[in-house]
Amino acid sequence: MHRRDSSRRGSRSSAGRSDNARPDSPARPDGTRRPDSADRRDARGHERGSARSASAGHRTAAAPTDRRRGTDLARSAAFDVLRDVEDSDSYANLVLPPMLRDRGISGRDAAFATELAYGTLRLRGRYDAIIEICAARKLDKIEAAVLDLLRIGAHQLLGMRVPAHAAVSETVGLARERTGVGSGQFVNAVLRAVGRESLDTWLEKIGEAADPAGDDAVARLAVTESHPVWITRAFREALVGNGLDSSELGDVLRANNVAPQVTLVARPGLVDLADLVDQTRGAGTTGRWTSTAVVLSGGDPGMVPAVRDGRAGVQDEGSQLVTLALAAAPLDGGRDERWLDLCAGPGGKAALLGALAYERGARLVANEVLPHRVRLVANALSAVPLDAIEDVRAGDGRVVGQDEPGAYDRVLVDAPCTGLGALRRRPEARWRRTPSDLAQLGTLQRELLTSALDAVRPGGVVAYVTCSPHLAETQLVVKDVLRKRDDVEVLDARESVRAVAGDDIPLGDRHDVQLWPHVHGTDAMHLTLLRRKA
Repeated sequence: MHRRDSSRRGSRSSAGRSDNARPDSPARPDGTRRPDSADRRDARGHERGSARSASAGHRTAAAPTDRRRGTDLARSAAFDVLRDVEDSDSYANLVLPPMLRDRGISGRDAAFATELAYGTLRLRGRYDAIIEICAARKLDKIEAAVLDLLRIGAHQLLGMRVPAHAAVSETVGLARERTGVGSGQFVNAVLRAVGRESLDTWLEKIGEAADPAGDDAVARLAVTESHPVWITRAFREALVGNGLDSSELGDVLRANNVAPQVTLVARPGLVDLADLVDQTRGAGTTGRWTSTAVVLSGGDPGMVPAVRDGRAGVQDEGSQLVTLALAAAPLDGGRDERWLDLCAGPGGKAALLGALAYERGARLVANEVLPHRVRLVANALSAVPLDAIEDVRAGDGRVVGQDEPGAYDRVLVDAPCTGLGALRRRPEARWRRTPSDLAQLGTLQRELLTSALDAVRPGGVVAYVTCSPHLAETQLVVKDVLRKRDDVEVLDARESVRAVAGDDIPLGDRHDVQLWPHVHGTDAMHLTLLRRKA
C-alpha cells in the first residue's frame, strides 16, 4: 500500500500574480509579491537579499543547524529499521511491528512505513547501483546511515507513488534531523539526480553497466532485479535443474521482489475453512492449492479470533502444501500412529501436522534443538487436543534415528537452509547469506535426513523439505544420502501433491516437487518423499 494523501504530497498553489502585483514584480508560488531592488534597500541605501527583505527584518530564533524541515513518524520508523538491520543484524519483520506499536503508528502510516522499509531492503542492490552513479563515488565512501537515507529516498522516487518533491524534501528533512545539515545537502543533490530519470531509464543504464557486452544475463538481472550474483546464478541453475527454461529467471527474481500477501492456515478439526474466511470480515479468500489456506487482502491477522486462539495461524500456502502432502503419502503396510517433526521450530508445520494427527487418531512428537524455539512450538500447538501430542521436546535431531530407530510412521525433516525460497518474505536475507553457508548447512542437512530415515519404520515415509530451491540443498543432499543406503525408495511426490492440490497444479517431470513464486504464488518450497523399504 502506498500513502498518497495530502500529508505526503505537500501543497502547490497558483504561480500567477496576486491582484496587486506589478508587472515587473513577479509573484511567488504562494501568491505574495516579490520585492524589486528598490524595495530591498534599507535605510542606508544598501540592497538586501530577497529572502531577508521578505522577512521584514525578522530572523528565525533557531540556530542554523536547527533550521530544518522535520520528517514524519513513518519515514523515521523505516529508517530506524534499516539501521537496526545493518548495525544489529536484526530481522526487519521482527523489528518493525513492535516499533510501529510503540510509536503509535497505525493504518495508512503503518502501511507506508512497512512498504518503505521492506521495499528498500528488497531492492537495495538496484538502488545502490543508481546511487553510485548519482553520487559519483563508491558506496564505501558514503557514511552507512546516509546511504540508508539515500536508499529510502530512492525507493520513494522509483518504487512508490510518492510525488518527487515530497520524497526529496521529507528525506532531506530526515537527513538533517539524523545525520546533520551537511548530509542533508548531499542527500538533496543525489536524490534530485535520481529523480531526473524514470525507473525504466535507470534499469537500462545499470543493466548496461553490469553487462556492457550484452551477453551476461545473470549479471544484468542481478543488478536490475536486486539479487546478489551468486543467488541469481543459483536460481538459474535451479530452474534448469527442475526442467524449466532459464528464460524464466527474470520472472522468478521479480516475484521475489513482490511483497507476499499474508496467508492463514485453517488447522483441520480446529476451525472450518468457511468459518475462518468469515472471521476475516471480507479480507480473506480461499487459497489456490489447499483446502486449508485463506489469503488476506489486508488487515492484521492477529485480529482474527481463530488466529488469536491458535485454531488458525499464519503459514505460506506452499508450506501448507508440502505438510499436507506428507500426510497424504502412501505407507507400505503397518500402523500409522506416530508422527515426528524432526526440526519443528517455530511450529507452523507442527501445528498443521498435529491437527491432522488428531483427525486420524495419530500422535505427534515435535522435536526442536533450540530451547527458545521449543517454546514457540508449544505455543503453536496450544489449540491442538492433548490426545494428539505425545511430546514437545528439545533435542538434537541428528541423533533421533540412533536413539529411536524405526519408531515413527511419518517423519518431517524441515531442514535448516539458506531460506532462498522465501526472499520475498525476508527482505534482508539475500544480503546476509553467502555461498559459504551452503557447506555448513549441507552437512547438517545430510545428517538430519540420515537420522530421519533411521527413525522411520520400514514402510514408513520421510518428507525432506527445504524453503530453498538451491540444488546443493535439495537434489544433491538427497542424492548423497541415498548413495549410502539400499533400504530407501523415492516416491513420486507429485502424486501426493496432486492428491492435495488437484491435477491442475503445474509440476515438473521429476519425482520430487519444486514450487516457485512466479508459477505457484508460494514460497519456493522443495519436497522429496522417501519410503523405507518394507
